[in-house]
Amino acid sequence: MKRKERYIVRLDEVRITREGDSAIIEYKEADVPTTHLKIGPEIAGMSDKTILMLFNDTLRAQAQMAAEYKHVAVEVPLGSPQMTYAARSEQWVPRGGVLRCLIEDDESGRLLVRIDDHELSMEEFGQLLVTYAGWGMRIEFVPADEVHRRPTHVVREPKPEKDEWD
Repeated sequence: MKRKERYIVRLDEVRITREGDSAIIEYKEADVPTTHLKIGPEIAGMSDKTILMLFNDTLRAQAQMAAEYKHVAVEVPLGSPQMTYAARSEQWVPRGGVLRCLIEDDESGRLLVRIDDHELSMEEFGQLLVTYAGWGMRIEFVPADEVHRRPTHVVREPKPEKDEWD
């Protein structure tokens, strides 16, 4: 489920509280994430209006950065590991923004995804994908011996499959 995004607000649309050097900005609208805005010791002399101006300026700056961002997907070179095991989170994480994978199954027909020399269960692969939560994903199916190449793309409706009973 897509969560609601933070947006520029007026003072009557949020509740602002303070916790140490941070302002807690809570939208009155349901399901908009609360923000913990670290300000520093100067927060003691700031009004809610000033804090809100700083928060809105932060959102504007983030929007400007997003508008100027040009994504480049980094593909780890052949022969280099595409993922690493993060002991702290006890899961595999991608090293780049492209994964070359093979789709396999075990003797019970359960999905396995092979990345480099590692077989990941569907659960492990799902945990790896969670590191990109909030992003989009494109999947290109290619023959196993061509996972290192970008296929030619054609945008059109797929040709209808012939039913073997026709």
